[in-house]
Amino acid sequence: MADPNDRIELNTDEARAGSTPHMTRYILPISLVLIIVIFAVMVLR
Repeated sequence: MADPNDRIELNTDEARAGSTPHMTRYILPISLVLIIVIFAVMVLR
């Protein structure tokens, strides 16, 4: 069993260790709008 005193504490940037390009804030709304448009076209046919 691991010793609780052997914990490694990292701050948020060290723990993530990756880039965050913030693409989700663009991809999510664009894809949501596209899905709504596609469903609207399918319903109105």
